[in-house]
Amino acid sequence: MKHTDTNQTHSAARAVDLQKIYGHGETEVRAVDGISIDFGDGEFTAIMGPSGSGKSTLMHCMAGLGSISSGKAFIGDTDISTLNDKQITALRRDRLGFIFQSFNLVPTLTAKENITLPLDIAGRKVNQEWFDEVVVRLGLKERLNHRPSELSGGQQQRVACARALVTQPDIIFGDEPTGNLDSNSSAEVLSILRNAVDKDGQTVVIVTHDPKAASYADRVVFLADGQIADELTKPDVDAILGVMGKLEEH
Repeated sequence: MKHTDTNQTHSAARAVDLQKIYGHGETEVRAVDGISIDFGDGEFTAIMGPSGSGKSTLMHCMAGLGSISSGKAFIGDTDISTLNDKQITALRRDRLGFIFQSFNLVPTLTAKENITLPLDIAGRKVNQEWFDEVVVRLGLKERLNHRPSELSGGQQQRVACARALVTQPDIIFGDEPTGNLDSNSSAEVLSILRNAVDKDGQTVVIVTHDPKAASYADRVVFLADGQIADELTKPDVDAILGVMGKLEEH
């Protein structure tokens, strides 16, 4: 079980003066322009911003999915900017969970095999008690022998959530995790993530363009032009829409 006596001041992940620059000279684009940010242990954070604001780039840099131009990114106390490819692969596998818009399930594997895949690759034993709890909680018990093509989009994303939760990672990153889902499935997935934070002390960071999705978070960080433009704690949909409206006017 994830630690539930979470100390809110400890960082699960943080960036220090993080920059990601594409191109150079006249064509230079500062996708992430000197961002410093903390994601607290046991917190649910949503990252929002207009298209091209750098939100997915920031997440990819902090999750070791993309290289950093300058600055530092930490998972816990590990500075990922100092790791080689093999070390980053191991860190992603052993300490991070991922949920993507496109589900990223292996079509030839059953739901059960997809859920345990990161553990199987790592050569780690499945904690059967935790696996059973996750599967029941996510309503997948009757679906474990189905392949992705036999599941609805919402069910596929629940399998992806189970895969992220079952490894009990330090942090779960979600890149538009509800982007391909209808409103009912979307609410289900967000409730699963919210529950993981509240019940298991899990840390969750999602990138989203959906104010409703962001309203499930403890905090919303808004980016514009590769920098932090605003922040809300205990957000509601109206407050989020208000900030987004202002950012999109500029």
